[in-house]
Amino acid sequence: MLEWLKEPEINFPDQLQHSGFEHGVCVGQIQAKAGLTQSTVSEYLSILQRAGFIEAKRVGQWTYYKRNEGAFEALSKLIQSNL
Repeated sequence: MLEWLKEPEINFPDQLQHSGFEHGVCVGQIQAKAGLTQSTVSEYLSILQRAGFIEAKRVGQWTYYKRNEGAFEALSKLIQSNL
């Protein structure tokens, strides 16, 4: 999922055609691509959000997700400085 969210335009072309990615990727798009139940996808996204790797935004009845690139930059610096 993190890889998909890195390049949403490539991985979620249906959303690109309809609404774009201003808020991120709609959870329904992620669920459809993953082929998993809504509860499983929500649990995975919740774990990634608590870890700080993704951000969520509620718009109406939909929740959108995008990567927190700052978290990945910080993790990369931490790994480089400690290994």
